[in-house]
Amino acid sequence: MYTAKVITVSDRSFRGERPDEGGPAVEAILREAGYEILPGLIVPDEVEEIKKALCQAAEEDVAFIVTTGGTGFAPRDVTPEATLAVVEKVTPGIPEAMRAASMAITPRGCLSRSAAGILKRSLIINLPGSPKAAKENLEAVLDPIAHGLIMLRGKPMNCAEIKD
Repeated sequence: MYTAKVITVSDRSFRGERPDEGGPAVEAILREAGYEILPGLIVPDEVEEIKKALCQAAEEDVAFIVTTGGTGFAPRDVTPEATLAVVEKVTPGIPEAMRAASMAITPRGCLSRSAAGILKRSLIINLPGSPKAAKENLEAVLDPIAHGLIMLRGKPMNCAEIKD
């Protein structure tokens, strides 16, 4: 079982003006897929705050770091820039697959600026802030990501497989 942490990027949720719906929706999908969900957090749409949260999660050796929010065209949408500033390896196929899946649902799917990459032993992906879009995007790549995490971190230990 791999660990996962969801970081919600939203000025309004950070200020308590709007409940975070995207983060809990993503956590539910990851939990159902077998991930151990670590406590998430909400940060404002600020590059330095996002970078700090991503780096802290990587320092905690979280296997799968998922952001929600900040991937659109609004002036304060800076999550991809923060992500690309900290990753050591870019993984462009993940956001490409998410955009392709979104395009099958809505032509606006091409407007996503999501990024993904590897920092230390952590995979980071950016999802949209909308719970519906976040769910659709994550489900489009969840299976290949499981294989990617095996390549990045090795097969997770399954206690049931251990024999005396």
